[in-house]
Amino acid sequence: MQAGEPDLTIRFQDSFHPLAVLCSLVLDASVSLRQKRSMNARNRNLLIAAVVVTAGILAFVVWENRHHSPLDSSAGPSAPTRSEAMALAEQYVNHSWTAGAANIHHGKDPKGIPVNTLDAAGKETHGIETGWWLVGETNVGLPYKWGGFDTPESFDAGLREGKYAGDAYSSEKRRLLDLSVSESAVGIDCSGFISRCWQLSRSYSTRELPDLCEPVPDPAQLRPGDILNRNNNHVRMFVGWEDQSAGLAIFYEASARVHRKVHDIDEMFREGYQAWRYRGMRD
Repeated sequence: MQAGEPDLTIRFQDSFHPLAVLCSLVLDASVSLRQKRSMNARNRNLLIAAVVVTAGILAFVVWENRHHSPLDSSAGPSAPTRSEAMALAEQYVNHSWTAGAANIHHGKDPKGIPVNTLDAAGKETHGIETGWWLVGETNVGLPYKWGGFDTPESFDAGLREGKYAGDAYSSEKRRLLDLSVSESAVGIDCSGFISRCWQLSRSYSTRELPDLCEPVPDPAQLRPGDILNRNNNHVRMFVGWEDQSAGLAIFYEASARVHRKVHDIDEMFREGYQAWRYRGMRD
């Protein structure tokens, strides 16, 4: 093997791996082309076409394997325990960080996407109602970023690189969805937070999360790590009961920041929230 070539043998764990089968087909076809010189032109052309198509598929898959990010390459569903999901959530709730003036931005990013960080000064200067964090002070809780999927570690690294601390929700961002996600900002949004706590390989939107779940028909059956999801709107993670007789439940959620908040669960149902349990969750 030459330096820089993909090590296909690492990926072919057994002879029945699809890529191993494709390799075998290419090799067999190559031998056939050399040995069956007596076949007619039509069959020879068909065989050549099959080899070319198969080789193309192989080349594409190898390229994908070499260029995908670690998140994309992690195959299969996650299976966190409830305690693991809660521990991850608390890392986001309790994460402390300090930002500088370079991490503030109100305007378009280098790609022309509007960004409004959630700094406290932005409330007065740009009407950002959810602004809260202070320059040079210790702030607690990862800030909200539309389309965000950062870990606390990648968030801190982004701050050091001069990226913007969060990006506020707006109706225009909701309209544009992924087209309004800025690569120049760091933080996490509501569904990205749930996806991280459930150890999913990518961020699943509030439209997608129910596809990974089973409904929880009775609020009394809710357990830590379950969610209340409002399609294409917002999602919260159930932590426990503040006062079950009064219908008051504790949630972790990413709104202006990832934080703990108490909500009236009956009011949430009236607003269109539905209760869900991740199929991969372990007790």
